[in-house]
Amino acid sequence: MPRGIFNWTFADVENFLKEKNFRLNHTNGSHYYYVGNVNNALKQVCVPFHGKESIKPRTLRGIIMQSGIDKKEWLGK
Repeated sequence: MPRGIFNWTFADVENFLKEKNFRLNHTNGSHYYYVGNVNNALKQVCVPFHGKESIKPRTLRGIIMQSGIDKKEWLGK
Protein backbone atom coordinates (compact mmCIF):
# COMPACT_ATOMS: atom_id res chain seq x y z
CA MET A 1 0.00 0.00 0.00
CA PRO A 2 1.25 3.52 -0.74
CA ARG A 3 2.87 5.60 1.95
CA GLY A 4 1.48 8.92 3.10
CA ILE A 5 -0.86 11.01 1.03
CA PHE A 6 1.23 10.76 -2.15
CA ASN A 7 1.37 8.09 -4.87
CA TRP A 8 -2.16 6.70 -4.49
CA THR A 9 -3.64 5.49 -7.78
CA PHE A 10 -7.25 4.77 -8.58
CA ALA A 11 -6.61 1.05 -8.07
CA ASP A 12 -5.12 1.67 -4.60
CA VAL A 13 -8.13 3.72 -3.51
CA GLU A 14 -10.57 1.24 -5.02
CA ASN A 15 -8.92 -1.71 -3.24
CA PHE A 16 -8.89 0.15 0.08
CA LEU A 17 -12.57 1.05 -0.21
CA LYS A 18 -13.52 -2.52 -1.13
CA GLU A 19 -11.62 -3.78 1.95
CA LYS A 20 -13.80 -1.44 4.00
CA ASN A 21 -16.98 -2.91 2.43
CA PHE A 22 -17.71 -0.07 0.02
CA ARG A 23 -19.29 -1.09 -3.27
CA LEU A 24 -19.51 0.57 -6.66
CA ASN A 25 -22.83 2.39 -6.95
CA HIS A 26 -22.53 4.04 -10.38
CA THR A 27 -20.18 5.81 -12.76
CA ASN A 28 -20.46 9.16 -14.47
CA GLY A 29 -17.81 9.65 -17.12
CA SER A 30 -14.45 9.05 -15.47
CA HIS A 31 -15.80 9.33 -11.91
CA TYR A 32 -16.68 6.22 -9.92
CA TYR A 33 -19.10 6.52 -7.00
CA TYR A 34 -18.75 4.06 -4.12
CA VAL A 35 -21.23 3.63 -1.28
CA GLY A 36 -20.53 2.19 2.15
CA ASN A 37 -21.67 2.22 5.74
CA VAL A 38 -19.29 3.83 8.24
CA ASN A 39 -20.30 4.22 11.90
CA ASN A 40 -23.96 3.54 11.00
CA ALA A 41 -23.93 6.35 8.44
CA LEU A 42 -24.24 5.84 4.70
CA LYS A 43 -21.31 7.45 2.88
CA GLN A 44 -20.77 8.09 -0.82
CA VAL A 45 -17.27 8.59 -2.19
CA CYS A 46 -16.43 9.98 -5.64
CA VAL A 47 -13.13 8.64 -7.03
CA PRO A 48 -11.75 10.04 -10.31
CA PHE A 49 -10.24 7.54 -12.75
CA HIS A 50 -7.32 8.78 -14.83
CA GLY A 51 -5.53 5.59 -15.77
CA LYS A 52 -2.40 4.81 -13.79
CA GLU A 53 -1.75 8.43 -12.83
CA SER A 54 -1.43 9.26 -9.16
CA ILE A 55 -4.36 10.98 -7.50
CA LYS A 56 -3.42 14.49 -6.38
CA PRO A 57 -2.97 14.87 -2.60
CA ARG A 58 -5.74 17.46 -2.29
CA THR A 59 -8.16 15.16 -4.15
CA LEU A 60 -7.19 12.25 -1.90
CA ARG A 61 -7.89 14.38 1.17
CA GLY A 62 -11.39 15.00 -0.20
CA ILE A 63 -11.88 11.27 -0.76
CA ILE A 64 -10.77 10.58 2.81
CA MET A 65 -13.24 13.15 4.16
CA GLN A 66 -16.10 11.79 2.03
CA SER A 67 -15.46 8.23 3.19
CA GLY A 68 -15.76 9.00 6.90
CA ILE A 69 -12.91 6.55 7.58
CA ASP A 70 -10.23 7.81 9.96
CA LYS A 71 -7.25 9.34 8.18
CA LYS A 72 -4.90 7.13 10.24
CA GLU A 73 -6.46 4.02 8.67
CA TRP A 74 -5.94 5.44 5.20
CA LEU A 75 -2.33 6.44 5.77
CA GLY A 76 -1.36 3.47 7.93
CA LYS A 77 -0.15 5.47 10.91
